[in-house]
Amino acid sequence: MTTAIYPGRFDPVTAGHLDILQRASRLFDKVIIAVFEAPEIRTTFSAEERVRLIREAAGGIPNVEAQAFSGLVVDYAKARDATAIVRGIRMHADFEYEFEMALMNRRLAPEIDVVCLMTDGRYQFVRASLLKEVSRLGGDITGLVPENVIEALAERFAQ
Repeated sequence: MTTAIYPGRFDPVTAGHLDILQRASRLFDKVIIAVFEAPEIRTTFSAEERVRLIREAAGGIPNVEAQAFSGLVVDYAKARDATAIVRGIRMHADFEYEFEMALMNRRLAPEIDVVCLMTDGRYQFVRASLLKEVSRLGGDITGLVPENVIEALAERFAQ
C-alpha cells in the first residue's frame, strides 16, 4: 500500500487544498493530511480545529485521514511509512520554495519522493491568508473554501 503525506498549515483548508487532496487520493492508496501544529506561529485556528475542519470538508474521500504533527515532515512521513510527500504548486513563487524544500527533504530522506501537483487554474490566486482577510472584511469567499470553513471564519471574526 502506498501512503503519501500532504503537509501544511491549512489555516484554513481551501478549495485549492481540497483540489490537490482529491487528485492525490487517486494517485495513492492512502493520503494523510498532516496539519503542522507550529505553536510558534500564530494561526487563526488551533491545530485541533484545523484537523476537524479538514475532516469535515474531506469526509467523502475514503482513503484520506487528517492528523496534527510537529517536527520535520520527513520524520513524520517515515513514522507513517509514507513513500511520498504531496505538495501543491500555484505559481512561480511556489515552485522556487517547493523546489528548495524538496531538495532538503531529499537530502534528509532520499527514500521519500516529493510529488508536486499543479493547482487547478480556478485556485491559482487562492491563499488562506488572503481568504481570511477578505472574510474578516465581510467579503464573499463562497466557492474558494468549503462551507464549514465559511461558517468557522464568520464565527471566529464575529468574536
